[in-house]
Amino acid sequence: MAPVASSDLRVLLSRGRVRGTIALLGPAFVAAVAYVDPGNFATNFTAGAKFGYTLIWVIVAANLTAMLVQYLSAKAGVATGRDLPELCRSHFPRPVSRGLWMQAEIVAMATDLAEFVGAAIGLYLLFGVPLFPAGLITAVVAFAILALEQRGYRRFELAIIGLLGIVLLGFLYDLLVVGASPAGIAAGLIPRLAGGDSVLLVCGIIGATVMPHVVYLHSALTKSRVACKDDAERAELLRFQRLDVLIGLGAAGLINLSMLVVAASLFHDNGVPFAEGDAIQSAHDGLATMVGGGAALAFAVALLASGLSSSSVGTYAGQIVMQGFIRRRIPLFIRRAVTMAPALVVLGLGLPPTDSLVISQVVLSFGIPFALIPLLLLTRRQDIMGVFVNNRATNAAAATAAALIIGLNAYLLLETFIL
Repeated sequence: MAPVASSDLRVLLSRGRVRGTIALLGPAFVAAVAYVDPGNFATNFTAGAKFGYTLIWVIVAANLTAMLVQYLSAKAGVATGRDLPELCRSHFPRPVSRGLWMQAEIVAMATDLAEFVGAAIGLYLLFGVPLFPAGLITAVVAFAILALEQRGYRRFELAIIGLLGIVLLGFLYDLLVVGASPAGIAAGLIPRLAGGDSVLLVCGIIGATVMPHVVYLHSALTKSRVACKDDAERAELLRFQRLDVLIGLGAAGLINLSMLVVAASLFHDNGVPFAEGDAIQSAHDGLATMVGGGAALAFAVALLASGLSSSSVGTYAGQIVMQGFIRRRIPLFIRRAVTMAPALVVLGLGLPPTDSLVISQVVLSFGIPFALIPLLLLTRRQDIMGVFVNNRATNAAAATAAALIIGLNAYLLLETFIL
């Protein structure tokens, strides 16, 4: 009798506890890159400079929500062997599925706007490259990173993890040299708003933290990454996915907190003027003037790494969305050209880059329910998820998060156009 072949999971775990665990980590780190894209720089620095530590609680709440959402997406991929767009196409009416696809493409353009503009600013700050050519350079580098995925998912993951590490180290350095107020941070954990003006930033922070396109992407990253032979192995794999989400999204949350704390300590606490319409440039200049060139350099390098990595992840997510919803694939060059067009228009016309970044994050915030609600509806169905169906507590937490996000967006519409 021929020996029974070991599953992929057993082969990876046979490497040993540490090496096996490391081999099973990765998808959440790819998703985490989208949670620290240049849009986060704009919203977090603006929030910290304008309102001090007041909106720290928003970052914490958004990050906890992101952990829940990304785990549900990862679980859907492991449990069903399909990604979220494929599940939507199979289980929702065709008009609903097509509508979800169209809004996802709009979200992709808003995502590219933040990532391209941010990376272009990073190149400008580091090398003096004009913004429009810098945007084109960003596109070329993003293609190079994406090419790694064609040579195996692990190379792509390691490249993205490396860039995420650069962002983390850059902000840890800036946080150490700038300092922070422990009392201010503790006070910022108490939920409250700083007037109607803060609602736009609250929605922007949420939009920049809970990213719709990586809700779709995470399920695609886990659906066939590690083959399991039965539900027992899938349950074991999901334990590693929870650890992956905890570490990857935890790092993203630490970076986002560092951004706001640095801005609050540098500008708000010292009463230093801050140009809200150009938050990234103001943050860089403030670090250079008040702290030193090293801190400004760390900021610019982190911004560039963030833009390059998140741009690559965004393009990959766009392919997953189109392929899953409408069973179509287009060359990456064409997709890149279409989704980056708004960003190049912004750069070419010389529009305020930070204002454009903040508005893009608000657009992303409005796209969150269109990814979160389908995810919740599908993962609560036993006929789809089997033994991995959500429990009542998970359903309640996800429904509460969706309701709060929808409520914030509705309030923002009333505040902007009616009140």
